[in-house]
Amino acid sequence: MTIDLDHIASLIAARQSGTSRMLVAIAGAPASGKSTLSERLHHHLGGDEAGVAIFPMDGFHFDDAILRDRGDLARKGAPHTFDVGGFARYLRAIRDDNEDVFVPVFDRKLELSRGSARCIGLHHRLVLVEGNYLLLNQAPWHQLAPLFDLKLFLDVPVAVLEQRLIQRWLDHGFDAETASRRALENDIPNARVVQNQSVGADHIFQPGITS
Repeated sequence: MTIDLDHIASLIAARQSGTSRMLVAIAGAPASGKSTLSERLHHHLGGDEAGVAIFPMDGFHFDDAILRDRGDLARKGAPHTFDVGGFARYLRAIRDDNEDVFVPVFDRKLELSRGSARCIGLHHRLVLVEGNYLLLNQAPWHQLAPLFDLKLFLDVPVAVLEQRLIQRWLDHGFDAETASRRALENDIPNARVVQNQSVGADHIFQPGITS
């Protein structure tokens, strides 16, 4: 199933209220297609010139140095390896809608977050927020759901996620054994948390797209 972007656009339009800024959550497991959908939807809706921005959750990964000190480097990407409080503060600042907000962006080539790497400006009236744990019903993530005006969830079978995640690590230059181990020992457990503990989605999609 390929997601109908016109359909999502109509869902967004139905929730928009005048000139108020709108935040749309696009949640799902790792490799479910969140980034791809966000980018396609951003383009479909007119992009930056039309006042549409993307705000990825990934910019709030704890730095490797912190994860190493905590013994959590091997679990990077799990719910407890993100600065949830910082992410929530940025979301609230964007909702407050009274100044430009400069947000961090995760650089996959460098495996670290770059601070103030993207501007959510006052002209951005629609913000697509994408991430794994946006709808998680466990603390401290549960504080995020009320900040969104529309909540979308991508539901992809674990077997499909496993194939995509192994391929993702292969594409990063890892050998087959390492790619499989990284996917099965960390990514898939994280994916199961997302699928089993995400609640409150307004609409659930089963996309036939890759991320």
